Amino acid sequence: MQLNLAHHPATPPTEPFKLWVNVEHSAAFGVTATTNIWFGIGAPAGRFLIAEPVEPKRVDDLWKTTCFEAFLRVPGVQSYREWNFAPSGEWAAYDFAGYREGRTDADVTAPYLRLEDNFTWWAFGATITVEARGAWELGLSAVLEETDGTKSYWALAHPEGDKPDFHDPACFAAHLP
Repeated sequence: MQLNLAHHPATPPTEPFKLWVNVEHSAAFGVTATTNIWFGIGAPAGRFLIAEPVEPKRVDDLWKTTCFEAFLRVPGVQSYREWNFAPSGEWAAYDFAGYREGRTDADVTAPYLRLEDNFTWWAFGATITVEARGAWELGLSAVLEETDGTKSYWALAHPEGDKPDFHDPACFAAHLP
């Protein structure tokens, strides 16, 4: 499925561009399934702060600069998982008991991350493993920091308010079978 993200009205980029996401959710094998998430950014990569690649590792606070995120929860359940992916290869995964409550490091397999620069646009991909237990509600988001320091916050949907909040239930706007 292809989905478009929109920037929060309070955080526009310096010049408009499109941000889209392709999501492919595989059939389950045993207790897990694979989800491929590709973020496409319709502007040259050189416009953004993108850290140099490093050995993939778990790191906190990735959201402070260019970062991509996926939120997953079972419909009707308050607990959810947050994934953070940086173009550098760094990542994080957290489990929450409820809205911004009870955060713990998620016990997960490290994601497979990749970056493609197509000169006039770029793409960032993450492959994650999820539990194969039926449908999921999905929130997708991105923080994009431009070289001039401008930060724009993108999501499938934004709750009402003057600040972006990717944890808000309104942001879980897509569904995985």
